[in-house]
Amino acid sequence: MAWLLGPVAVVGFALLGFAGYVRARRRGLTRSKCVLRDTRVVLAYLGTLALAGTAAIAWQIYDLIT
Repeated sequence: MAWLLGPVAVVGFALLGFAGYVRARRRGLTRSKCVLRDTRVVLAYLGTLALAGTAAIAWQIYDLIT
């Protein structure tokens, strides 16, 4: 799916995961079963992915305009 939609899919899935981890962290989850373990690290990773995807979208829009 990421191949078809590109950075839009990356941003969407990153934000979906970020929202899920924020909700879980508010309910007391401090350790994750993923490789990153700490939910703060997972949140930072997903936030970075969302920012990178947003930058890629902006770059593509800039290339279309110029």
